[in-house]
Amino acid sequence: MVFEPLRHASSVVLADVSDPALANQEDGGGANGQRLGPSLPLRVPKDVKCVQPVRANGQRLGPSLPLRVPKDVKCVQPRPSCGYVLCTVLLSLAVLLAVAVTGALLFLNHAHTPGTALPPVVSTGPAGANSALVTVERADSSHLSILIDPRCPDLTDGFARLEGAQASMLQALTKHQAEPRLVGEQEQELLDTLADQVPQLLARASELQTECAGLRKGHSLLGQGLSALQGEQAHLIQLLSESQGHMAHLVNSVSDVLDALHRDRVLGRPRVKADLQRAPARGSRPRGCPNGSRPRDCLDVLLGGQQEDGVYSVFPTHDPTGFQVYCDMHTDGGGWTVFQRRADGSVNFFRGWEAYRDGFGKLTGEHWLGLKRLHALTTQAAYELHVDLEDFDNGTAYAHYGSFGVGLFSVDPEEDGFPLTVADYSGTAGDSLLKHSGMRFTTKDRDSDHSENNCAAFYRGAWWYRNCHTSNLNGQYLRGAHASYADGVEWSSWTGWQYSLKFSEMKIRPVREDR
Repeated sequence: MVFEPLRHASSVVLADVSDPALANQEDGGGANGQRLGPSLPLRVPKDVKCVQPVRANGQRLGPSLPLRVPKDVKCVQPRPSCGYVLCTVLLSLAVLLAVAVTGALLFLNHAHTPGTALPPVVSTGPAGANSALVTVERADSSHLSILIDPRCPDLTDGFARLEGAQASMLQALTKHQAEPRLVGEQEQELLDTLADQVPQLLARASELQTECAGLRKGHSLLGQGLSALQGEQAHLIQLLSESQGHMAHLVNSVSDVLDALHRDRVLGRPRVKADLQRAPARGSRPRGCPNGSRPRDCLDVLLGGQQEDGVYSVFPTHDPTGFQVYCDMHTDGGGWTVFQRRADGSVNFFRGWEAYRDGFGKLTGEHWLGLKRLHALTTQAAYELHVDLEDFDNGTAYAHYGSFGVGLFSVDPEEDGFPLTVADYSGTAGDSLLKHSGMRFTTKDRDSDHSENNCAAFYRGAWWYRNCHTSNLNGQYLRGAHASYADGVEWSSWTGWQYSLKFSEMKIRPVREDR
């Protein structure tokens, strides 16, 4: 059925035209008894009046169309018209209408900016004599007009579902519009963060550029410095090569000088001996001296017939007043002049320069003969040295040196420090004296060693220290093993540096060829 507007002057009457083919259908049903669709709620102008749809036999075809009708609109009896085919076409139009509305909504969703689009407005209005006009106003102010024949079956339920779908789509559209807004806010925050970080990054980039420029400059300077160093290295290599040549020449020169000194020393001793032998005898001959001469040392005393150990007077060539010494007449043939003895610790050996120059102690016990007397004895002939040692376990050892002298080549031996000359070791105690050869004598109050400290003060003794010692027979009498280091009566090659010997005796004798 269709709405057929009837125009009489200022009023319009909707006539219900009935199709005979629909006379046997109940409540707007189709030919097979199915409903064609829901009723469509419409706003009708004042000059349109509702007409009750009826069959051809006078029965109602379906529910009346809910319309607001003015008072001056009258209902007329619908006329039967249109068949089953027309209803099918109308149903298709309704489906197309739903599709069109859905498409319009989707179009509006994609055509407008989120947050600014408005939902479409649906309104109805008069169109023609047998139809109603549905107008859809879109967000862009354009209009979509749909012409609906009012004589179709009741489509109320269908349009209700359509309105529900429309509401769902509107809700989805609103949510979709809100999501870009949220995403937009996050993007804005990210942009703000980036805007804050960009100046910092630019500043850092500027700093890096400055540092890079500095590094380039430093690299250039390093390259220049390296070139200069390479040049200096080449120059130093050249100087080193020249120095090696000069050093070899210097070594050869020193070797020649040492050889000459050695020859002079070897040749000079016989001359000194001859001069000493030509010196006139002084004073009367002591008891036991042969040929009416005075003994120069204990060997002369032995040759004079004295074979007992004891104290005798000797008169060295360069000391005519003479002095007393203790003579050992039994060790290795006898004739030894003793100048140092340690036996029981009864005498303090930690003394100053004058005491060691002049001598101290008791000749029959612990004593030191004196550096001046040693010089007088050892300069009158070639002497040898014998050192006897004993530990607290009654173990004994000895060290023998074929050459020994004190201040042999000194014009003023005291000023020179009474330097030691020793060579040609043999024996059982091991050598602990050769390293001291050539050194001056050092006491606690006169430092002549090569150490930064005073070795005599540090090791509590007096000796020909170098830096500092391998022997220290004038050290403290500590009676065997001790916790302190090298400050006892030491002979390191035999007992090490932490064992103080029980007994030591140093004595000299002219070598056999000089007797």
